[in-house]
Amino acid sequence: MSHIMLSYQWDIQEVAKKVFDKLTSDGFPVWMDVQGGVAGNINDSMAFGVDNALVVCPFMTQKYADSKNCKKELNYADAQDKEIVPVMAQNAFKASGWLGLITAGLLWVDFRNPSTFDQSVVSLEKELQHTCSELDLSKPISSKKSPAPFKGRAFRNLQTGKYLAESGEVKYHQASGSRSSLVLREKPEATSYWVEERSKENKEVVFYKNFSTNMYLGYDPNGDYIYTKEQHYGAEEWSLVCDESNLNGERAVVIFACFGKRFLAVRNGKLTGVDRKSDDCIWILD
Repeated sequence: MSHIMLSYQWDIQEVAKKVFDKLTSDGFPVWMDVQGGVAGNINDSMAFGVDNALVVCPFMTQKYADSKNCKKELNYADAQDKEIVPVMAQNAFKASGWLGLITAGLLWVDFRNPSTFDQSVVSLEKELQHTCSELDLSKPISSKKSPAPFKGRAFRNLQTGKYLAESGEVKYHQASGSRSSLVLREKPEATSYWVEERSKENKEVVFYKNFSTNMYLGYDPNGDYIYTKEQHYGAEEWSLVCDESNLNGERAVVIFACFGKRFLAVRNGKLTGVDRKSDDCIWILD
């Protein structure tokens, strides 16, 4: 049976075991080396865990980065083209070197604050379901953690609590044809969900296609205008980066327009691009 593999350095085993127990109780198929893992040769155990994994979750710490076995394990998972959902398990740690290379462009789930463990697990479960639609849940999970009725990510602005959505209003742009404007909604709806497409040339660059309309999210720096259009080019390239200042266990991110060099923000009640990260450009992934 395919599973979610927890990859960790032994000093963080207690946290990994808590995550294993919680995910398992919520119906997720999980594997870790001390819970039904293969005994005996460590390389055989690593290979079994990775070969049968749908997703690998590395618990990132400095000791994980320094471990030869952890490096071997995650390098093997990367070589096998396994999905990777990183877990940040140490304050003030930033992945670099081999670990930074493998996890570049990937969103990590925050487990730095023990007091928000339950919320962190909810965030991890959402990210796992977003990353891999093939997960076979052994029993129904709670409605709080159930997948959204629409495919993709919903972006909720941290300060306003409102969701990024298409307005349904289409305007004609002389250079690029029809564009649809964006609005903020009180509640998520079909046009609030964005399907993520990663660039083939650069894995840190993504395109966001609206679930309902199939239009791509873009930003025009000349008119400070957020829009959607049918095709994607440079102005529709985005980078999604974890917000390290948020410690409440939610999936907090900033959304950066690669071409316009601006962060997507809500300022004075309106969508805008800003050149410096601030509290109004932090979004929660729902």
